[in-house]
Amino acid sequence: MRISTSYAEIAIDGRPMRTFVAAPADEGVYPGIAFYSDIFQLTDSTLRWVSRLASYGFVVAAPEIYYRIEEPGTVLEFDDAGKDRGQADVQALSAAEFDVDIAQLLAWLRGEPRVSDAPLGVAGHCTGGHLAFRAAFDPAVAATACWYPTGLADGVLGSDADAGSLSRAAEIPGELLMIFGVADPHTPAAARDVVRDALDEAGTRYEWILVEGAEHAFGRDVGPRWDPSATDEAMAATIAFFRRTLTA
Repeated sequence: MRISTSYAEIAIDGRPMRTFVAAPADEGVYPGIAFYSDIFQLTDSTLRWVSRLASYGFVVAAPEIYYRIEEPGTVLEFDDAGKDRGQADVQALSAAEFDVDIAQLLAWLRGEPRVSDAPLGVAGHCTGGHLAFRAAFDPAVAATACWYPTGLADGVLGSDADAGSLSRAAEIPGELLMIFGVADPHTPAAARDVVRDALDEAGTRYEWILVEGAEHAFGRDVGPRWDPSATDEAMAATIAFFRRTLTA
């Protein structure tokens, strides 16, 4: 499916939250998906992932998660300096601030004419996977795909030592798709067990996928961690999940 791409500016607290929007090129109404990036913001790799998802019949909106700190259009490099800056940026923001941004993005997506009353989904990678998990608390969200979310097991998110995300799992009305690489040091087996036990205890509806041999950020199509076959496996599962939950 051909797509179109553009940028929207969502005003929050007097600042623009610049948001990349990818959507099918053909006119019509499609399910909307909010996407949250890793700590490097809207890199070319992230834009390719978002565009690929949109081509399966979704309106996908990906915001700059550091718009409160960084200037619009800021993209961090995949190097030590970029990593340090990204980590400093995320640690300067609170879970409460992220929650405000999530609510505003979902409200914008609900008002997007190409989405209208269609169901909403959320997806995210790494830190963005944790943000996606928190977005799943919104009653308008029918389905959420979290790729290797960080900080869920111990609750660390931004400046919050424990944002309590897992403890709120029972508030999630929709379904979850949880995807982890088996070789991910940020979410080792013990951490994954904490997450899964909490979801089971809360009665959350979820699918659980472990990708053998995959490291953290295996879906980022640059750098030595990229695993094309693992990415294809996870993407196929994500598309099938959203088609089942958002287009049925």
